[in-house]
Amino acid sequence: MRWCALPLLLMACVVPAGVVYAEQEVSIFDYILQAWKEMTRSHQNLAAAAVDPKFPAPASGRWSVYIARDEDLSTIQDRLRSEMTPADLQKIDLRQLPRNLNEISEQGLLYLPRPYVVPGGRFNEMYGWDSYFIQMGLLRDGQVELAKDMADDVLYEVREYGKVLNANRTYYLTRSQPPFLTQMVLAVYRRTHDRKWLEESVPAIEKYYAYWTAEPHLTPQTGLSRYFDLGDGPSPEVLSSEHDSTGRTDYDLIREHFRDFVHTHRASDFDLAQYYDAKKDALTPLFYKGDRSMRESGFDPSSRFGPFSVDIIHYDPVCLNTLLYLMEVQTADIMSILSRESDAVVWRERAEKRAAQINRLMWDQADGFYYDYNFVHRRVRRYPFLTTFYPLWAGIASANQAQRVVRNLHVFEQPGGLQPSSRQTGDQWDAPFGWAPLQWIAVQGLRRYGYKSEADRISEKFLSLVQQEFVRYGTIEEKYDVVRRQSDVSKSLRYGYRTNEAGFGWTNAVFTALFDELPPSDQRRLLN
Repeated sequence: MRWCALPLLLMACVVPAGVVYAEQEVSIFDYILQAWKEMTRSHQNLAAAAVDPKFPAPASGRWSVYIARDEDLSTIQDRLRSEMTPADLQKIDLRQLPRNLNEISEQGLLYLPRPYVVPGGRFNEMYGWDSYFIQMGLLRDGQVELAKDMADDVLYEVREYGKVLNANRTYYLTRSQPPFLTQMVLAVYRRTHDRKWLEESVPAIEKYYAYWTAEPHLTPQTGLSRYFDLGDGPSPEVLSSEHDSTGRTDYDLIREHFRDFVHTHRASDFDLAQYYDAKKDALTPLFYKGDRSMRESGFDPSSRFGPFSVDIIHYDPVCLNTLLYLMEVQTADIMSILSRESDAVVWRERAEKRAAQINRLMWDQADGFYYDYNFVHRRVRRYPFLTTFYPLWAGIASANQAQRVVRNLHVFEQPGGLQPSSRQTGDQWDAPFGWAPLQWIAVQGLRRYGYKSEADRISEKFLSLVQQEFVRYGTIEEKYDVVRRQSDVSKSLRYGYRTNEAGFGWTNAVFTALFDELPPSDQRRLLN
């Protein structure tokens, strides 16, 4: 049972969606419940959902909302007229998505039929892997209908936009994010037991699986998959919103970094000339392909795949392939539920084959890590990263492999939880930052193999940090400095956006999930 003690006296605390509490007592769990409500977007508040904090407001004052090519524009218009106020209708410009994405003249929101929860802060749209964690939190808080709505929306994205999108904005149409679709579908089914709904989800699951297991995502050399954005050129959201105090974009800073790298003749473990033209002092087209693909991974950015991870297109990542293994296992489970046993056998064979390849190519017995595999040079990149726990979370690792990984826990463990790597690069997915999804996956991996004390210890470290900063500032954040145990991260960030976003969907969900797994005595100690 969740412990809801420790009221906090908030003085006009602003929650992520802009709602101001009057002076009142609010516990961290009250805050989370209120956040789900305030971060929910639907047709009724579509005018607010269309606003993109990453872009300047249009000169007309009307934000574009695009509907899929297969949708009927007049039908959607009639639906919105019945659910939106006339004043809000005047704040949006409803458009049909062109077949050629290059014809999009003004970036905008992509229409979704059901309500959904946004992460918070500058992220005012529904994100791919965020949605899995948000849904997990909604289900734990008893909001089954909204959790199903989010599953319906990601299924809709696959049907109408070709994939679970990075997020439902036009500039994200060329990429997905780490695949959690089957986990979202099964989570809903286990609550509703709606067999017809489950059966109707299968074509979208198969279509999304094909996205990841056909070229260019498939690497034929290994039979495994990679992240690979289907677009070209700079990412529009970077040009619009990722600037330093002098106005330089993130791409300007990266170009300067590469220029200094060349001039100082430093060694590199990848071919920098592929990504930076020293004679022209310019980033190459392949750099932008790598940069976009790094964003599909969700880890944007780190130096896990070389500086700024732009070499990611030459790797089969352990995280992605573990998630695809889970997708194969879970699709087999879905087929069994639907009495399609011959199909279930095919999916289980796919999972077994992928697990064998992960262990053959990505496991390093000497180091005790699962690494990412460079399929071009046929070797792993020895960059210890917290994704080494993914195979434990999924049950791919043997008991011996799990023990070796756990022996390396000290590489990541800090006073406030786990950092993604031990290297401070100025990237937000490297040291000293801690992220809720990775805490959850690592802790679940520890629990799966019987390392309960380690799992409880990591959980308490992270939960106590989130609780401490909530008491101090009245908000829950996107990420934390787990070394200094604080939520002020701006001084340590050099690349990407330098803010910490309040809200925050996946931290809210992971806080409740980790908390619920602790013994009652530990829960009381944490909140007292």
